[in-house]
Amino acid sequence: MNVNDFDFTLPEELIAQTPLKKRDASRLMVLDPEEDNIHHDSFQSILDYLDEGDCLVLNDTRVLPARLFGEKETGGQVEVLLLKQEDTDEWETLVKPAKRVKSGTILSFGEGKLKAECTDILEHGGRMLRFSYEGVFLEILEELGEMPLPPYIKEKLSDQERYQTVYAKQDGSAAAPTAGLHFTESLLQQAKEKGIQVTTITLHVGLGTFRPVSADNVEDHHMHEEFYQISEGTAMLLNETKAKGNKIVAVGTTSARTLETAAQNKERFYKESGWTDIFIYPGYRFQGIDAMLTNFHLPKSTLVMLVSAMAGRQFLLSAYEEAIREKYRFFSFGDAMLIMKGSRHKWQQ
Repeated sequence: MNVNDFDFTLPEELIAQTPLKKRDASRLMVLDPEEDNIHHDSFQSILDYLDEGDCLVLNDTRVLPARLFGEKETGGQVEVLLLKQEDTDEWETLVKPAKRVKSGTILSFGEGKLKAECTDILEHGGRMLRFSYEGVFLEILEELGEMPLPPYIKEKLSDQERYQTVYAKQDGSAAAPTAGLHFTESLLQQAKEKGIQVTTITLHVGLGTFRPVSADNVEDHHMHEEFYQISEGTAMLLNETKAKGNKIVAVGTTSARTLETAAQNKERFYKESGWTDIFIYPGYRFQGIDAMLTNFHLPKSTLVMLVSAMAGRQFLLSAYEEAIREKYRFFSFGDAMLIMKGSRHKWQQ
């Protein structure tokens, strides 16, 4: 399967640069791959497509304000992006300009409130930094850091909380699980009142999610690793949902990847945690989820491949063509898509 099979032309003006004022004011495209149905709605109607007993699975990861601006002892300006915590105060990072930061280089942020020493130069050009500070690292990061928005977003975010879901709790991501950005606390409460189960998993999103597929053949691409966790309570609820014949609805590709990792060759969900590099593309047989809520993704990305695995590649690309004609907003701050096979959709009732 060639990577170019997942290409499409997207007008740049459809890339959403800023979030809508109201989280749930986005549009919603609903796909039924079994019937080749495409339906247009608003996200505020999302609950109309779910039944009592269905289970929404949210990723409760929280994005770290992981972009830091500082200087070397010689006064040169540097930008640091935290990628992965390796030890208590040691992080894998990307540094710009990298050539100016060698092993032993000392960096200072916030007039010395936070300092870092380069301890290693990595093969891919990244740097290992060991941080020193007084107090709580995450509190200092909240004060000095900026949100690491995706590279296709050029405008500055005025309210950093708009790149967090309303249910974000577990610090650790370099990017938001953007399908969840559409939910409000009110909408989640309405879901519970309707009898829809709402539970959480955690998957800390790495910047590898934006890494382009460099291989020509999809099968030759190697996914980055991301940490995930499923609690005992969530596992029990998922098993009950399956046993009753209701749908498990993954909110976002991160929830989908977590649940599919946990469901591999098992008959039940269990409490577990670990690292996943699962790569889902057409031909994959879903074992954990029944439906997925997602945003509109980049051409030739692993995310559009994952969504194609659930919707079917040709049907998914035709839906994207319709979304472009209808001027849907794409990517992180864009509109939403719900993929539900053989469901009793609202427009059929």
